Amino acid sequence: MDILKADFIKGFIRLTEDGFQKGWHERNGGNLSYRISIEEIDSVKENLKGNHQWTRIGVAVPELAGEYFLVTGSGKYMRNVILAPQDNIAIIKIDDQGLKYDVVWGLKNGGVPTSELSTHLANHSIKKQLSKGKNRVIYHAHTPNLMALTFVLPLEDKVFTRELWEMATENSIVFHQGIGVLPWMIAGSADIAEATASLMKKYDAVVWAYHGLFVAGNSLDEAFGLMDTIEKAAEIYSRVMSMGGKKHTITKENLLNLAESFSRKLPTEFLD
Repeated sequence: MDILKADFIKGFIRLTEDGFQKGWHERNGGNLSYRISIEEIDSVKENLKGNHQWTRIGVAVPELAGEYFLVTGSGKYMRNVILAPQDNIAIIKIDDQGLKYDVVWGLKNGGVPTSELSTHLANHSIKKQLSKGKNRVIYHAHTPNLMALTFVLPLEDKVFTRELWEMATENSIVFHQGIGVLPWMIAGSADIAEATASLMKKYDAVVWAYHGLFVAGNSLDEAFGLMDTIEKAAEIYSRVMSMGGKKHTITKENLLNLAESFSRKLPTEFLD
């Protein structure tokens, strides 16, 4: 099979283009990774070569040993992925100890996987365990409205969750676990990888102050939809504040009725 005709490759490319068109990926901003299924990797194995130049990940992810990931490249522009996927994205294989990776396809003209690779893989490891293997996507984007809110709202899970839940009826259903919030940290560092992974044990979305949003999903559509929903909520919040602030809102009772209707359980710390 021509690897670029594989559905998982086409879906990955579509997400990078959709994110760029949304204005979330200026220059080389943002990154995306997808844990490839056994069936998917088998369908394209004839295209995989590998150079056996194993590179340290920076974190230990033994739960991901032997897994394959489709990832964006470091310094690569999302707007170019659709034009030349083979130059801007890569398939990597994790070694049998979960300590190193090898590029087995892509980045044709040189380069390395995203500088946030350690953060992505640390979170894939957590989500794989918690979801019993269902979660396959980690996505980071520079969502402007949400970034703006990190300059004005307290950097607290409770504040961001409750304010954004109230911005549209379905929000508390889409991200019913809530949203985690991290203070400013150095991108690509072991510290931000560890801190994000810690919050990902509880949430599917983590705000990076002054930087953007980090989300997990079982599919490419699910991850993109979560990112889009949270960013839209931040945009609505910004408009509401520019109009003088809330005069009325979705109440605690409304949220509880919604949760019951959709068979969701909302964390009580975000209701009181």
